[in-house]
Amino acid sequence: MQRVRVSVDTNTPIEDGDIPQLRFLRVLVTVLAGVMIVGLLVLISLIVISFRAEQPQFPTLPDTITLPKDARPMSVTGGTGWFLVVTEDGRALVYTAGGTLKSETRLSLPE
Repeated sequence: MQRVRVSVDTNTPIEDGDIPQLRFLRVLVTVLAGVMIVGLLVLISLIVISFRAEQPQFPTLPDTITLPKDARPMSVTGGTGWFLVVTEDGRALVYTAGGTLKSETRLSLPE
């Protein structure tokens, strides 16, 4: 007597061999898992490489600078050979790397 497996929903016999769609899905899942693993390794490598890269340094500021009378600094930024001080009263003061005031501009700051 031969045993035959029967599908629950349609009562049709099921052969013991792999169903072609099931084999395709198995290969597809395996390939996609491999691609995800390779992509994760690439991302980790890029993160490690970017942290190893030399970070830009803030320009060296002089020991002291002279602000105009009644000016209180709010923020400082800089570039190669210059830096800028924004004061609480809305002035942008550009200084040379040596600490000499180069220019002054009035800003309209938001309230």
